[in-house]
Amino acid sequence: MVQFSTKHLILGGAFSILISASAQAADVKITPLGSHDGEFCKFDRAMILEDPDGTRLLYDAGRTVAGATDPRLGKIDAILVSHMHGDHVGDRHIPAPNAGTCDKPDISSTAVPNTNSVNIAIAQGAKIITGSEMPRFFGNKLKALGGDPKNSQLVRFGASRKVGGITLTTVPAAHSNGVNPAMLEGGLGALMKEAGLTAYVGPPTGYVVTFSNGLVAYLSGDTGVTAEQETVVARQYGAELVVLNIGGTFTTGPKEAAFVVNELIKPTSVIASHANEVATKDGKVIKGTKTDTFMKAAKMPVHLPLSGKTMSFDANGNCASGC
Repeated sequence: MVQFSTKHLILGGAFSILISASAQAADVKITPLGSHDGEFCKFDRAMILEDPDGTRLLYDAGRTVAGATDPRLGKIDAILVSHMHGDHVGDRHIPAPNAGTCDKPDISSTAVPNTNSVNIAIAQGAKIITGSEMPRFFGNKLKALGGDPKNSQLVRFGASRKVGGITLTTVPAAHSNGVNPAMLEGGLGALMKEAGLTAYVGPPTGYVVTFSNGLVAYLSGDTGVTAEQETVVARQYGAELVVLNIGGTFTTGPKEAAFVVNELIKPTSVIASHANEVATKDGKVIKGTKTDTFMKAAKMPVHLPLSGKTMSFDANGNCASGC
């Protein structure tokens, strides 16, 4: 009888381990790629989002992905670009992780006129998924570098597109979306620079990402408060995880961002982004920062995007590990 009980205890324990491993495999993994390991720094925007089926998205590569050879990238299937500002598409970038300081990252590596996003897409053979009028711009860049212009793909507000097991749609963002003349080759770029103009490529976008495990995430890009955050992000798609800009001046500040998550979307979890500050020291939030203000004002858990630290989220937006 004792042997029988022991055997069943062992089998039961093994079964529990298998169930736990299976549950973890069904989680979405999110890995911030900031400028400095284990911290949330001034220019940090970039994140890798990995579906349980292995499909991997790079969101707003910006200036903290160290170019196409950044060893942290791994395989990327698609790149999401919320808008054309240099800190999101990548006009320049760090030469290597941890270059410079958290407050003043070394962004001496120039990526124009191609942009960091395009260089990564070429190296990876990855798609660039954007809304508005951005796809033709990226298609021309890919073609000029010997890539496939068809890898620049459109998904406009109200529609969707699939990459692997992930479904993507774009949602409006209240911001600007001008192409810096440095990203334009030839005389046109020089004339626009002289006139102090940028090339408008339609409105900026946010993304609603539906993963194969059922998790719905909202990636805000750069935005102020919009009606669609309630009507579309919350009511239509039911987003349970939000990645939200909190930096103020150029986008929602910490109090405005708290209103978005507390009153409009009401997700299970939030990841702070685009704080435009040194938000942490030794991986802990610094008191009195905008990030600290936002975390205290939000009614749900707010997770720090510490560079290189992978967070896992279940289908309901709960952090399963790494937060």
